[in-house]
Amino acid sequence: MIDPPGTGAVGTGVAGGRAAADPLLPAPTPREGAGLELTYESGVEIQARSQWTDTRRRFMRHRLAVVSLFVLLLIFLAGAFAHYVAPYSFEQIDLNNSSAAPTFTGWHVFGTDLIGRDYLSRVIYGIRTSEQVALLVALMSTLVGVTIGAIAGYFAGWVDNVLMRFTDLMLTLPPIAVLLTAAAIVKTRSPIIIAFILAALFWTGFARIVRGTFLSLREKEYIEAAKAAGASDTRIIVRHLLPNAIGPIIVAATLTVGIAILTEAVLGFLGFGVQPPTPTLGKLIADGQDAGTNLWWLVTMPGLTILLIVLCVNFVGDGLRDAFDPTQRRVRA
Repeated sequence: MIDPPGTGAVGTGVAGGRAAADPLLPAPTPREGAGLELTYESGVEIQARSQWTDTRRRFMRHRLAVVSLFVLLLIFLAGAFAHYVAPYSFEQIDLNNSSAAPTFTGWHVFGTDLIGRDYLSRVIYGIRTSEQVALLVALMSTLVGVTIGAIAGYFAGWVDNVLMRFTDLMLTLPPIAVLLTAAAIVKTRSPIIIAFILAALFWTGFARIVRGTFLSLREKEYIEAAKAAGASDTRIIVRHLLPNAIGPIIVAATLTVGIAILTEAVLGFLGFGVQPPTPTLGKLIADGQDAGTNLWWLVTMPGLTILLIVLCVNFVGDGLRDAFDPTQRRVRA
C-alpha cells in the first residue's frame, strides 16, 4: 500500500518520513528558543542569580576556606569577649601554681608563667589586642589606599603621576626600620597608635591595586555612557567603578589582617609594640623566651596561636580570590 502524498512512513511529511527511515540523514535541529518556550509553558520561572550569589556559592565550595573562616571567627570572638571567655584575668597571680606545665587542672591549658599567671588567659587577651590592631590597620589602609588609587586611576595624567610617584616613594622605605623609628618616637603606644603607624605603610598596596583596576575600567563603554548621560565624576567612581573593583579590594584587605598581626607581633617581640601591662602575642613570646627552654609552653602556645590565625587568614583570602574570579571553574580545596 502506497502512503498518500504529504505523509511519511513515520511522522508528518515526506522529509520527516525520510529522516526517520534513513539513519544516515542528520536529525532535524530543534528550533532556537524551543526549550525556553517549553520552560515557560510548564510553569517554571527562571530566576537570574546576582553576582554576590554566585560569589557566595563559589566561596562555599572552597571547603578549606570555609573551615578557616569558621576557626578565624571563633578565635576573634574569643578575643573580643575575652572578659567572658578567659578563665582568669591576665594580671591574676597564683604563686602556688607558678611555672606549671599545660594541664586541665584549674583550666591552665596553656600552663602558667614564672609568677603563676594563666597563659591561656593572657593569650586570649593578646588575641584581643592583635585583632584590634589588625582590623584597624585593614580599615584605615583600605580607606586611604582606595581613595588615592581611585583618584589616580580615574583622572590619570599628571594626577596619576604625582600620586603614584608618592606611592613609589613610600614603597622604597624599609618597613621595619620605619616602624621601629616611629614606635620609638611615640611615647604612648596604644593599639590605636600602633594601628596608625602600620596603616601609614600598608595603604600603598591598595592604591596600586585600585589604580590598575580603574585604568582598565575607565575605558569601558558603560563609563562613556555614564559620562554622556551627565553623571559626575564622584558618581561614576562610587556607583560604577568601585563595585567592579570590590573583589580585589576585599581580598587585599583580608590578607592585610594577617600581615598586620605578624608585624604587630614583631614589634611586640622587639619591645616596640603596645605597652605593658596590656598583653600582646609578640610580647608573650618575648617574655617566654627569657624564661628559657624549660618552660617551652610560654613560647609555643602564643606562637602556635599566631601561626593558626595567619594560616586561616591566608586560606580565607585564597577562597575569596577564587570566589571573586568569575573565570574560576575548578575548586582547589
